[in-house]
Amino acid sequence: MAVEWLAKISSGKLLVVNSRRRNGLVIYKPYYAEFAGPGSAVGGYFDADCQGVVPVGDLSLVTPGSYEERQNAYLIRRQWIKLTQKFTDNAVAVQRAQMILNQFENYFDAKAVAELSDEAFALLVGVLPQTVRAARAKTGHERGKF
Repeated sequence: MAVEWLAKISSGKLLVVNSRRRNGLVIYKPYYAEFAGPGSAVGGYFDADCQGVVPVGDLSLVTPGSYEERQNAYLIRRQWIKLTQKFTDNAVAVQRAQMILNQFENYFDAKAVAELSDEAFALLVGVLPQTVRAARAKTGHERGKF
């Protein structure tokens, strides 16, 4: 299924993560990952360097209908990036991992957090996958619990 989403993102067409659902997309870039949550612009020139994607929740992508909708989607994508950057500002790696895990569990649910790989979270906040694994073990966010 991720292959289908990657094809849509890589098509060059601008899409928007459906703002009426709790869903999103982890977008793998060459050296990091970004999270595009509800209302975010994806695809187009924004993700020309996309190397992979992981859907979060029941992903739905829609086509923006107007210039204003496109502009708003760009702004919302930027807000999601800024939120993630707040976590990366923390110098302690395990705290960054814990913060992203908590944010995802608060917004989605424990099942969605458990389904996402350690690598996905690690690339979002600039830590090693082992650090995410340690943060999961510390707080009970382990993968595969569901």
